Amino acid sequence: MTVIDSHCHLDSEEFEGDREEVIERALAAGVEQMVAIGTGDGPPDLEAGVCLAEKHPAILATVGVHPHDAAKADDNVFMRLRDLLRHPKVIALGEIGLDNHYDFAPRDRQRAVFIEQMQIAREASKPIVIHTREAWDDTFALLEEHWRPAGLPGILHCFSGSPGDAQRALALGLYLSFGGLVTFPKAIGVQTAAIEAPLERLLVETDAPYLAPVPHRGRRNEPAFVVETTRKLAALRGDSFERIAAATVNNFRRLCLPAVGSNS
Repeated sequence: MTVIDSHCHLDSEEFEGDREEVIERALAAGVEQMVAIGTGDGPPDLEAGVCLAEKHPAILATVGVHPHDAAKADDNVFMRLRDLLRHPKVIALGEIGLDNHYDFAPRDRQRAVFIEQMQIAREASKPIVIHTREAWDDTFALLEEHWRPAGLPGILHCFSGSPGDAQRALALGLYLSFGGLVTFPKAIGVQTAAIEAPLERLLVETDAPYLAPVPHRGRRNEPAFVVETTRKLAALRGDSFERIAAATVNNFRRLCLPAVGSNS
């Protein structure tokens, strides 16, 4: 039985010493595909995920400007994103959104860059991968105004909200991607959302190198560990690992793989 890590940062410097071994361990663990999130270090680095995807058959990529880097985005960056979305292994635009925790970029600029990237994704008919931190209401308001009318899907990555937040996301047609946080004993709200969400809207991810799941908590996360998150998700829902793995793989394929090569 295989799984898909729908969100990892394999370009991270934390993998500089053993990136190839990390990828091999994931494949050996049954990770069929990995999505290298292409935000990199922010503009002008827009091809971090693409470079990995071109080198490895099992890796797909996204491109996008993370809210932390919103102040670096300009018209040239947006034009380049449009070009990169035509790459045959780029499946989505992301991760994009709002982050009111660190405020590494002014909030008004984060909003403007989020809106612009939603428009770019709409033009390309590609899904978006959404990052939101301490900005749930603002994020949902922008999605309702600028994304919902497109009728396109998206992924709320590394879901960390409440069951109510999950219902708002589902009403917008989004998929919920659960990472290591769902394995943490005190993450009751996230676990409840994972139990209540429809099976056909579930995805799993690592967000590696961050948020390693139990029993690897405190270590550097890596794509092979997505198996543990899938196992926990199955246990929470009273289901089998095999059924949850198959569902999340099928959900990912339905959401993302029709986009591969659609604009090339």
